[in-house]
Amino acid sequence: MSLTYYSNLMLEVMLPMAMLIAAGGFWRRSLGEPGVRAVRQYISTITIYLFAPALMFAAAASAHLDRELLSVPVLVTSGILIGGGVLYAILRWTPLGRDISGPTRAALLLCGMFGNVLFMGYPLLHFLYGAKGAQYAVFSDMAASTPLLWSLGVAIATHVGGQVRDPGHPVINWLKLPPVWAFVLGVLLNVSGWSFAPLVHAAQFVGQPAVPVMLLMLGVSVPWRRIMPNRVISLVVVFKLVLVPLLVWGLARVILGPLQNAQIGAVIESGVPTMLMTLGLSDRYRLDIETTALTIAWTTLLMVLVLPCWLAFLG
Repeated sequence: MSLTYYSNLMLEVMLPMAMLIAAGGFWRRSLGEPGVRAVRQYISTITIYLFAPALMFAAAASAHLDRELLSVPVLVTSGILIGGGVLYAILRWTPLGRDISGPTRAALLLCGMFGNVLFMGYPLLHFLYGAKGAQYAVFSDMAASTPLLWSLGVAIATHVGGQVRDPGHPVINWLKLPPVWAFVLGVLLNVSGWSFAPLVHAAQFVGQPAVPVMLLMLGVSVPWRRIMPNRVISLVVVFKLVLVPLLVWGLARVILGPLQNAQIGAVIESGVPTMLMTLGLSDRYRLDIETTALTIAWTTLLMVLVLPCWLAFLG
């Protein structure tokens, strides 16, 4: 990776992302905790019900569905499941995690397993691979991270966290999400062979604010004045940014041989910062919200240092 290429990546992708997060951080200072919760709720609502469905529909409707594209969610899923099992063993049976509470352990598990594959991965992979890279991010989210978050993630929140006994049916909870149906409709339009470009272009236009507003919400959500992590949070940060993508890289090499763009995209997606939606799950299922927010913050901050190492390693 040349210095020019990396500098363009920093200026065109990482700098705008950092500015949006910083703007959210400055906004947080004037909001107070009730204001933070209100802003987070408003942004989440408009993103889930408008921006994200449009983004999902446009990407799914215009994707070229082939083995390469479908390998991305398969590899991301493998990273979540295998990585989650390893992290659970560390947090459950080693001295490092033996004395932490159930809500904290569940929050750390969610943070170490689920990455921000859409709102961080979308602009990053779009820069690297164009429209095809954006599709890697969308399929990683809808065919891997989101369904697992609302099934396995909810099970972890309830059984490991132990604070909410009746979470409702996770499949029903997942099916209530508008982006799911938008993604399904996009895939159905795609495989039907119909060409309705004006609708796809309109959806692309409507979905453009999804990434910026969610990055703004990330800045609002992080408790910047209590930013210092403890040992367990530091472990999960390294696990999420380094060990999980390394696991996915090894798995892809063993199964598929030399990596193509799609598999490289899957490795990068496996190493993006913690998924912002884990904060909502922690709030909903009474987990350790501060630990979740700090882990999101540190994985996001350190991504700037780890990402160029991964890009150089992956070639």
